[in-house]
Amino acid sequence: MKKILVLVLSFLFVIQTLQAQEEKEVEKVIASMFEGMKNKDPEMVKMSFHPEASMQTVIAGESGARLGSNSVADFVNRIAATPVGTTLDERILEYQIKIDGQMASAWTIYEFYVNDSFSHCGVNSFQLINTPEGWKITYVIDTRRKDGCK
Repeated sequence: MKKILVLVLSFLFVIQTLQAQEEKEVEKVIASMFEGMKNKDPEMVKMSFHPEASMQTVIAGESGARLGSNSVADFVNRIAATPVGTTLDERILEYQIKIDGQMASAWTIYEFYVNDSFSHCGVNSFQLINTPEGWKITYVIDTRRKDGCK
């Protein structure tokens, strides 16, 4: 009976360890994208995304939200065009990652700074897939606000 219990616990430990490693890989892709943004490295940003990825933002309004969209190419071009002396720094405060096979979802709470000055905060919701090249962002939507930040 002890051998069976040890075997089951060992199996559960291995599964949990593999899941944690996959979550770290997903986190690494997202962190790499933001590192590329902060360092004005458009190639690093681009490499984090799937070629067919899309980006959206929730634009809060008094009578309800609107949806804003832009392409990954536009985002990458804006990073490349960031003026010298300007630093864009999105600081992730928390990752919540769920994985099912080759698909992952990440909910990230963030604060955004321009040249070390607080700009806004919000949440990103990322969808990723595990491609032959590794995890890639396929979709991101975010919220942005100035109030109610941690």
